[in-house]
Amino acid sequence: MEVKKFLALGDSFTEGVGDVDLGRPNQVRGWADRVAEVLCTQGDWEYANLAVRGKKIGQVINQQLDQGLSMKPDLVSIYAGGNDILRPTADLDALMRGYEGIVRRFNEAGSTVLLFTGFDTVESPLFSKTRPRTAIYNEKVREIADAHGAIIADYWRWREFSDVRYWAVDRLHMNELGHGLMASKVLEVLAEHQVTDDDWSQLIQAPVLPELAVNSRGEKLKAELGWAREHLAPWIKRRLTGTSSGDTLSAKYPQYLQLSAATN
Repeated sequence: MEVKKFLALGDSFTEGVGDVDLGRPNQVRGWADRVAEVLCTQGDWEYANLAVRGKKIGQVINQQLDQGLSMKPDLVSIYAGGNDILRPTADLDALMRGYEGIVRRFNEAGSTVLLFTGFDTVESPLFSKTRPRTAIYNEKVREIADAHGAIIADYWRWREFSDVRYWAVDRLHMNELGHGLMASKVLEVLAEHQVTDDDWSQLIQAPVLPELAVNSRGEKLKAELGWAREHLAPWIKRRLTGTSSGDTLSAKYPQYLQLSAATN
């Protein structure tokens, strides 16, 4: 049987930030690795991941598109735009024209394209103001998917991700439980659209959520101050200086490989 190829493009969401694994490249695992582990173990698949944290749509186009096309994937996942949405200003119409260009190129090359809507930040005190932009982004994603036959993993509508226990301490990325749930969701979508022969989502162990912590007002204040010092301040500094946490990093898996849970 011919080996199929799964390629992942994008930013920190797809790189796997928040799902710490010190034995892997860039020290993260993530939903895409978890999906690939199932595909490679249960079917004839290979996997590559070009996503790097901090990348904006223009950078994905300039740094990942040509390489990705040369790799001729059967399935390509694309998620970018979150870092653009978080900037003080963003021309979403122009950005999404570029995004559509990525999808069109892969569609014309014969790849099945998997897109994501953005997460609904309605319950996030820090990021709720970006919700209108994300809603516009999502509608553009749906239009692009309709125009080019892409399939959608509808992050916006998966309300279970609003549970804080699925999120890392930086409050911006999913933790290992969130990435595990996302992997299961993606496998369901792939099976629904017959990209995979079977629904292997049940092979992702269901996350066991810890009890919600009940903290005093003093403990909550201490946690808020610690989070602001360790995560918010560096994030703001990077925005002001035009730097990114991914500036010194390379893609985790720039060449196809057979991935397993034990692969480093």
